[in-house]
Amino acid sequence: MTRVLFTAFSTRLDAVALAQRAIDALRERDIDAAFFGLEQELAAPCSSDTLVVSLGGDGTFLRSARLAHREGARVLAVNLGRVGFLLDVAAGDVVERIVDALGNDDAVNRLALDVTLPDGSSVFALNEVVVERAAPGHMVYVTTFIDDNEFLTYSSDGVMVATPTGSTGYSFSAGGPMVSAELQLLIVTPIAPHFTIDRSIVVGPRSTVRLQMSTKPALVVADSLVVGTLSAHESVLVRQSDQPVRVVRSTDFDMGSRLRASLRQGHA
Repeated sequence: MTRVLFTAFSTRLDAVALAQRAIDALRERDIDAAFFGLEQELAAPCSSDTLVVSLGGDGTFLRSARLAHREGARVLAVNLGRVGFLLDVAAGDVVERIVDALGNDDAVNRLALDVTLPDGSSVFALNEVVVERAAPGHMVYVTTFIDDNEFLTYSSDGVMVATPTGSTGYSFSAGGPMVSAELQLLIVTPIAPHFTIDRSIVVGPRSTVRLQMSTKPALVVADSLVVGTLSAHESVLVRQSDQPVRVVRSTDFDMGSRLRASLRQGHA
């Protein structure tokens, strides 16, 4: 399998050009490298020994992380977006950072979610899973259970379960706390609740969160992708994935400066 796999959407021409320059530079060092377009239906040439290099913004990284997680591979996040809360590496540093990463097996284990749908199938999420209204203008009624203990029923636009990695995204916009991505916990946050508590609940990584519908249908959305639907009284189970996402460690990430930049540019 390929030793270094650059991942991006092929319509992102700057990412494709950067990948080709980096591939040429790596091959001069006798390092096998290739490019994979994330829109392809084909299986990526990836194994647990592959270093997946995501080129783009946060959305590209989430798609690349899903690919890497499936194989137990490490992922290196290169920032071609405007801020990129999840991304550590600047485009100009990509070759040297890849060479450094190949010289060791160091990585930060990011907690991922395993989401079980009513039909028994499971889907992956790195940022969050959301149970949200299926039709505009209508609230949903979602009862939350923590380890089979009933907690609260929310009348809201939806309820999400986010990871520490996802705490800077949709969860933060919905009023959830921002937490260090290296922590191990789950964040349960209602979205625009109506006359109910609007605070997040933080639970341990071994907890199982069940989100059960009342009488209205809902969509299940994982990392911004619709992955299923819920009929009346159906539920989804959300728990920590047995396998984390292995993200190449960076010393460049500073949450405070990243937050200030995001707020200045209106991204938060």
